[in-house]
Amino acid sequence: GGQRFGEMEVWALEAYGAAHTLQEILTVKSDDVRGRSKVYEAIVKGDNLPEPGLPESFNVLIRELQGLGLDVELIEESLNGNF
Repeated sequence: GGQRFGEMEVWALEAYGAAHTLQEILTVKSDDVRGRSKVYEAIVKGDNLPEPGLPESFNVLIRELQGLGLDVELIEESLNGNF
C-alpha cells in the first residue's frame, strides 16, 4: 500500500531543509511513472539519477484548466537557458 504525504508533512520537510527528499517524494515516488522507471534503471546500472519529470497530477491540472476554456500551455526552458 501507498503512504499519504499531506500538506503539513510537506511544510515540515520544507522547514527542515530536506529539499531533495521532498522532491523525490513528490515526483518519482508519487505519480511520475516514466521517471520512476528511469530512476530504477539508473540505480540498477549504477548510473547517476536523472532529473525528475512532471507528476501526472500536474498534467491533469493543465487539462482541467484547458477544459474550463483557458489557453494553458507548458513552456519548457532549454538547456542553454533560453525559452
